[in-house]
Parts: sequence; structure tokens; C-alpha cells
Amino acid sequence: MTVNASLNPALVNWTGHQGLPRFEAIKDEDFAPAFEAAFASHEAEIDAIASNPEPASFENTVVALEIAGDELSRVSALFWTKAGAHTNEVIQALERDIAPKMSRHYSKIGTNPALFSRIDTLWEKRERLGLDLEATRVLERHWKGFVKSGAKLPKPEQDRLAAINETLAGLGAKFGQNVLADEKNWTLLLAREEELGGLSDFLRDAMAAVARDRGEDGKYAVTLSRSIIEPFLTFSENRELREQAFRAWTARGENGGETDNRGIIAETLVLRAEKAKLLGYENYAALKLDDTMAKTPEAVNGLLMQVWEKAVARAGEEEADLAELIAAEGRNHEVMPWDWRHYAEKLRAKKFSFSESELKPYLQLEKIIDACFDVARRLFGITATEKKGIAAYHPDVRVFEIRDASGKLLALFLGDYFARSSKRSGAWMSSFQSQHKLKLKNGAIGEIPIVYNVCNFAKPADGKPALLSIDDARTLFHEFGHALHGMLSNVTYPSVSGTGVSRDFVELPSQLYEHWLTVPQILREYAVHYRTGEPMPQALLDKVLAARTFNSGFATVEFTSSALVDMAYHTAENISDPMALEAATLDKIGLPNSIVMRHRSPHFLHVFSGDGYSAGYYSYMWSEVLDADAFAAFEETGDPFDPAMAEKLKSHIYSVGGAIDPEDAYKAFRGKLPSPDAMLQKKGLAA
Repeated sequence: MTVNASLNPALVNWTGHQGLPRFEAIKDEDFAPAFEAAFASHEAEIDAIASNPEPASFENTVVALEIAGDELSRVSALFWTKAGAHTNEVIQALERDIAPKMSRHYSKIGTNPALFSRIDTLWEKRERLGLDLEATRVLERHWKGFVKSGAKLPKPEQDRLAAINETLAGLGAKFGQNVLADEKNWTLLLAREEELGGLSDFLRDAMAAVARDRGEDGKYAVTLSRSIIEPFLTFSENRELREQAFRAWTARGENGGETDNRGIIAETLVLRAEKAKLLGYENYAALKLDDTMAKTPEAVNGLLMQVWEKAVARAGEEEADLAELIAAEGRNHEVMPWDWRHYAEKLRAKKFSFSESELKPYLQLEKIIDACFDVARRLFGITATEKKGIAAYHPDVRVFEIRDASGKLLALFLGDYFARSSKRSGAWMSSFQSQHKLKLKNGAIGEIPIVYNVCNFAKPADGKPALLSIDDARTLFHEFGHALHGMLSNVTYPSVSGTGVSRDFVELPSQLYEHWLTVPQILREYAVHYRTGEPMPQALLDKVLAARTFNSGFATVEFTSSALVDMAYHTAENISDPMALEAATLDKIGLPNSIVMRHRSPHFLHVFSGDGYSAGYYSYMWSEVLDADAFAAFEETGDPFDPAMAEKLKSHIYSVGGAIDPEDAYKAFRGKLPSPDAMLQKKGLAA
């Protein structure tokens, strides 16, 4: 690749191990000039496509667009990885600058009249072009992308839409940075034994390690990282400290001052509503759902409310059980949100005769990573080999080669597992490079996927193993399911590669993969005690499996309330006070006082830090309907690794990306679309 003189070549010529970037050769200061050069290069490529004197063809227009902007894609992939997983003040300042510039750049492309004319011409005669199904899907995606960028609007409306998108990009970047700042700046330091009552040695070790990293050796730090705060709320016997920590956790983005996100939410919702109207949609939810399986807000709310009614009833039964425990301890208080996890853990120990602390010694991070890889081997015939000593974007990041059954290199996988103050909360999958088979400008044919997972598990003290909760282990499987969706991709065009599917289908491969964590033969082999190496006793394994639906009312209410508020935000008109709408929505559906939303609005990163899951948080439940039914297909064979079913799963779900319609993909695998019954059964909420 010819490199602009202002570009650090390492940003775009990836000459590291098997085509990895040479991360160690890239400095934060390299990104600003690199973006400017990459924007200019991409713009020149776009102008060349738009002004091509030859009549528009699929090859000279759509394929040309598919491979254009390679420099910008590479610089962007490296930059946004750092912005999410290892940021600092330099990166954050540039993020606030680049996000609106990126939006402006793509708005200009999306409203280029000569370019859209070529795409529109192809779209109008698509049935006469002799395109296969995948190519037709790619053309449709480009055409719809231009229309939603305002290509059909008059110039004044195009300019307004571009301005809205630019502002929204800046607001999203700031929202995420504010949440990270609140998480980074809050710590509860403990030192006295009475403050540590109920906390396991594992949790104490993790808290001590965090305190030590923050210059407080000999103390124990409670942070707002989920891998610390949730076990603290679960096991701490000190109700006052639980309340203090819980209130800080749920107040992220709502503390006043520079990091308060309430004003950003209000401005974001107004602009999104205006954008939808400009594009001819009734509301923003209708715009976002137009190209999904759900199709309409009514369909989304129909599923959510069907589940809500069952979940809130179950949560009421669960709360009554917790209240009995509280009374049995001689305490005189209602079940409050900072009590629920604590007493639910006690109730689980009472009902199933095991606790999270009893389970954790058997869930070593290293073994659960091995389990993830082994399930993929059993299902899809692929193997993972760690390559030591290869530099990545942080010293904790690990590099693996993924090969198929013949030994051919299929993908590169990077695992970034531990929490740190420079990383935003949560867990996610993304990629540096997507699989495709097109001929590139350098003559190469296609590219292998380079995929990474980011998690936020508590980092253990030196010399001690990282131990996971069962929820952590599910998260690991979930994110690796996403990674497999990217790594098993076998399509021609990059825009439909891997996870390039509708938002309410993208969670199917990840949520489905979670099921194999609790397959008994996997737990027997990989759930082994970190000291003795002994497998989890059959009696404990049986208890874990019996407790799979325990506390499901609470978990489902937490999620569904968040999804319903998301939909309310994006279907309501004239929202003057988003926090009042949040409260009114929760009051209308009857959220119990003992439970809060899984993500309160001021730190609802899925919805307000960028556009990814806005009017789309429901997607996890929509995909859950699919994943419960999909795993039932394996259960019906009597073999969780049935080879024929695994081949169908790979061929129709994991490898096809967005090359075919998701409904058609699912029906090709299962023969039919599912009802919510299997999902409700899985949650223990069936009638």
C-alpha cells in the first residue's frame, strides 16, 4: 500500500505476526495526522468512483465502494480499539474531535449525487444484473445506506441531516467518556475487618490488588467495575456500605458537573427524533427497526410486555422469599436494591445448598478460555493456539491463531480479559479486519478476520489464578460466540461479513454459544479446582444445573425494564425531561421498588454512547427467542455436539454473515421460525 508521507506506515501496513498491526510502532500522536491523510485518500477514491465515465456496473461501483477506504478502516480500527479498551487524555481529546469529523466525512459520501445516481441506477435494474443473492443483498445495503444518509432529500435537508449526525457523534463520544470518568474517579477504600465481613478471600485479593495499583497498599478497594461491585453487593454483610456502593454505581453519569449525562440524553433524543422525521419515519424507533427482524416498535413492545408480565410476577415471589430471610435475621427493613443480590445469594445457598463462593474455585479463567476453544473444536473443527511474546495494544492482551481442521489459518483472535481504569466497562467483540474474498488494490485476494474480545474480569494478585463467577463465565462464552461469528465468516463482500447482520440477529451466535458452558461434559472437564485439579463434584454440578433459573424474575425485570425505557425514549414525542419519562415508564409498567434498571439512562452506554443499540436493546431478548429454540435443536438429537446439526449451524448461521436474510438463514437451519415458548421455558417463566 502506498503510504502518505504524513502517515506512520505501521498504521496502515500491517506487517506484524500473520498480518497483525505492529502495535509497538504506533504512538498516540500518530493518529491525528493519519486520520486527515486517510480522510483525503478515501475522498479521492470516492470521487474516482463517482466520476467514472463508464456506465455504472456492479463491479465499478459497488465492488469499488466495498474495497475503498482501506487506509481509513485500518486507522479507525486501531484508534477505536484504544478509545474503548486503553484510553488516555490524548486519545479522549482526539475522540471528541474525530467522532464528528468521521460523521461529516460519511455524510458527504452518503449525499454525493453522482455516486448515488450510479447506485440508484443499479438498484432500479437489479433484477436484470444477473447478481447472486449475496451481491443483491450488498447492493440493497448500499442503496438503503445512501437513502438513510439523505441522498434523496433536497440540499437544505441534507445539510441539516449531516449537521445532526455530526452533533450526535460528538454527544455519543462525550457520553461514554463521562461514564468512564465517573467509574474511574469513584473508589471506596476499606481497611477494617468489620468492613470486610462476608467477603471471600478471592474478592479480598482482587480488591487488594486494585487498591495496590492505586497506591493504597494494605487497603481494599471497591470500584464500579462490574467484576468488583457485583460480588461486593452479593457478599458484603455491611448494609450501609452496600447502599453506599450501590448508589454510586447507579448514579454514574448523574452526579452533576462536567460528567453529568442528563443534558446529553435530552439533546440526543431531540436530534434523533428530528432525524427520523427528516427521513420520513414516524419516530426514531421506526427508523432503526426498518431493516430488522422485528420490523416495528409494536412487535418489539409486544414481546417485551409478554415477558414482562411473567417476569414481574416471578420477581414478586422472589422478593417475598428474600423478605422472609431478612425477617429471620431479626432485621426490620424492606428489600431494597442494595439488598437483593446479598439475600438472593443466601437464598440460593439455602435452596440449593451451594454458594457462589463455593463454585468460584472451579471456574478458573484459563480453564474457561480452554473450554470456549474446545467447544468450538467439537462443533466446528477449529483449534486455537496461543502465540506468546507478540505485542498488542496492552500487555494484558493475548494473541491466538485460529486454524481449521486442515491446519489452514482461519483467523487471528485477541483476548483482553482484565479490568483497568483505561478501559470502559462491559464486554464486547470487535475486529481489526473482516473476512472477505475481494481482490484488493495491492493484488491480494481477500483477508482473514482479526477479531478481539474485551472483558472486565478482576485481575488477580501476582501468582494467583483469575477466578470467575458463573455470570463471568457466561460472559466469556457470549463474547467468544460473537468472535466465532466473525472468524467463521465465509462471504465474498466485507459489508456483509461476520457480524454485519441486523441488530436483533447479531446476538443469536453469542447467546446460543452460552448454552455450551453448562453442558455437563464441558463442566466436568474444565470446571476443576484451582488448587487440587479435581473436577467439580457431581453433586455440586447437579446443584448448579438445578439452579439455572434461580432469580430469573429479578434478572429478567432488570433487563426488560431497560429495553422498555429504550423503546419509550425513541417512540415518544416532544420529550422535555428524559428522566421524568424514565420514571413515568417504570411507574406505568410497575417496576418493583426493590429492583432498578440494569442500565439507568445516564450510563446506558448501549443506547447513548453512539448509535449501536438505540431502539435496539430489546435485541438480546429477540435473539434469546432464537437461541433457546436453536439449542433445543441439539437437545432433540440427544447430543449437544451432534455433527450434522453443528454443520447446519455453521453453514446457515455462523458463516453466512448478512449474505442472506436472517429469517431465511434461521429457517434454513431450523426449518421454521420460533415462538417465545422455548425462551420462556429456559428462563423458568413458562406457564
